[in-house]
Amino acid sequence: MASAERPSGGWARVFQARRASFTQVMPGLLVCLTIALATTFVSDHYGGPTLLYALLFGIAFHFLSEEGRCVPGVDFAARTVLRLGVALLGARITIGQVAALGIGPVLTVIVAVVSTILVGRLLSRLFGLERDLGYLTGGAVAICGASAALALSAVMPRHANHERNTILTVVAVTTLSTMAMVTYPLFVKAIGLDDATAGVFLGGTIHDVAQVVGAGYIISPETGDVSTFVKLMRVALLVPAVMAYAWLFRDATEGGGKVPMVPGFLVAFVVIVLVNSAGFIPAPVADGLVTLSRWCLVTAIAALGIKTSLQKLAVVGWKPVALMVGETLFLAVLVLGIVLFVY
Repeated sequence: MASAERPSGGWARVFQARRASFTQVMPGLLVCLTIALATTFVSDHYGGPTLLYALLFGIAFHFLSEEGRCVPGVDFAARTVLRLGVALLGARITIGQVAALGIGPVLTVIVAVVSTILVGRLLSRLFGLERDLGYLTGGAVAICGASAALALSAVMPRHANHERNTILTVVAVTTLSTMAMVTYPLFVKAIGLDDATAGVFLGGTIHDVAQVVGAGYIISPETGDVSTFVKLMRVALLVPAVMAYAWLFRDATEGGGKVPMVPGFLVAFVVIVLVNSAGFIPAPVADGLVTLSRWCLVTAIAALGIKTSLQKLAVVGWKPVALMVGETLFLAVLVLGIVLFVY
């Protein structure tokens, strides 16, 4: 009889542990979700980048990350919810969309992404900054802005400045992307690019997906379509980039363990892309996954904001800002040169 009761007792203990864990993370998670709801409302009704609002709102609640009931939930949102959001990014793209770009834009994107990451590393060395910061900012500028920064930071080693570097990168890349959304359409019109080449330039240079779409459709529907497809190609390179970063930092330790070579969220990302490409995900479901991904990322950004101390950011100085501006200018000049002299 006693042996028959053991499984039941075991399940009860597991259930109690799960419930305790759930209860522990709920307060902080609800705070992050509330910030995500508030910033999304502000962005939808008054304009502006949701991720940047989430960061700023989160920073205002930094005191919640220092002690109290919200700490476990904030940590959960900054790590687990973040990785879920990155995995669901795979619902945005299909292999067919990437193939439809043709070989020219594909090569342009590959050259631009690899070169910008390498330039980020070079500039970080010239400025005397951490190697990690150069790779993180270079990848964020080269691929897809804040989303790439979050994905790449998830496989990079954690140290005293890890979260500060991540939040700094997200703030700067989102700000620069918003500025580019406003100024780049004026620039391409001034130099006389046609709709197709303007789309290649915008999709190949602006950091965040939303800003690319906005900038492209400001000019024309064709420019918007082309810029969106080119941007999706950059997003697709997030997979090999994260794998390369995981390999690059494979010997870095965190709490005595190594960074995993193939993170679970990356595997999920690839699987979702392949399943979506095969047409097994109905359009309404894909739209739902993209929306869920967006909410996860906004919630995770709010958590990162809560964990960010303005006092710590204040000591960063001008060099990291100059680093990201330099990477952005390099990417713009490189893609413009390819568009003008190759296409």
